[in-house]
Amino acid sequence: MPIVTVEGKAAAAGRRFGIVVSRFNLNITSRLLEGALEALRGRGAAEEDLTIVYVPGAFELPLAAQQMARKGNVHAVICLGAVIRGETPHFEYVAAEAAAGIGAVARECGLPVTFGVITADTMEQAMARARGGAGNKGYEAALAALEMADLMEQIP
Repeated sequence: MPIVTVEGKAAAAGRRFGIVVSRFNLNITSRLLEGALEALRGRGAAEEDLTIVYVPGAFELPLAAQQMARKGNVHAVICLGAVIRGETPHFEYVAAEAAAGIGAVARECGLPVTFGVITADTMEQAMARARGGAGNKGYEAALAALEMADLMEQIP
């Protein structure tokens, strides 16, 4: 019996996507959103198949992502945020909970939920990860969502 190989393709046509965006550090997250939309539109996503939900901060991303995933109206959820280190341990708590929560939602709901959350030491580092094009972490998170949505449909 031959080996079966399954790979997802980054195609959006006919699929619906949820995007959850943190308003905290909006100067960064708005750029991540632009990148995600560029990736989705560039691969055939229709405007009516995109839903954007804003939350106060990165800590709140998992709950909104979970709600979108549970409603069953999307094929994948893209989480976008920016956590920048400050002078207190707050950074570690928020970044860790956002990452763990997003991963837990994906496993619990059996739906691709991607991590487009920048964790940076400085605003300059965050801006560099939110620049235009393929270096944009929102763009990359959207590509991962596209590939995983397709992959989930193909896994035997």
